[in-house]
Amino acid sequence: MNEEDAVGFVVAGGRSRRMGRDKALLPWAGTTLLDHAIARLGAVCDEVRVLSGSEARYRDRGRPVDLDAVPDAGPLAGLAIALAVAAPREALLLGVDMPFVTADLLRGLRDALPGWDAVVPATKGGPEPLCAVYGAACLEPVRAALAAGDLKMTAFWSAVRVRKLAGAELAAFGDPDRLFRNLNHPSDYAAADEGRAR
Repeated sequence: MNEEDAVGFVVAGGRSRRMGRDKALLPWAGTTLLDHAIARLGAVCDEVRVLSGSEARYRDRGRPVDLDAVPDAGPLAGLAIALAVAAPREALLLGVDMPFVTADLLRGLRDALPGWDAVVPATKGGPEPLCAVYGAACLEPVRAALAAGDLKMTAFWSAVRVRKLAGAELAAFGDPDRLFRNLNHPSDYAAADEGRAR
């Protein structure tokens, strides 16, 4: 594997409070949401790891598990450890609760990175930073944002070159409303599971 290969990271560090149970382990397409995410990243990246938040979970999946750089600091802390682990390669993130994101879209994000420090899909609802690719140049700005206590996933954007994948360019990979449909509540999961084959 050469240095330019992206490392895939499943973002599975949330506490699933709104779902009421661990969403990563919810059944999906004959497997679980976690295994589904691992498979899609595995179609694009030779190395796939799991960001499990502040607790070491999911080691039974046979993938390396990385803990947040700063406990209880949200997904930005996950991004910090992902970038540190992947360096000098880029980190390709996929939220575990985004089952409709395709391998083609993940590949498209990775392939769009040259000349930029990050490529993030942007829909009418805003950016999707948990389905995005980040280059090594993002690491120090992310660490600075964490140190300042600014935990938004966009907190470091002013310090790096961010390409937003939007409009027709994004729609070429599918309907953005479906692609980025994420599962936070039991009703989201039930509706998505019912509509999965549509």
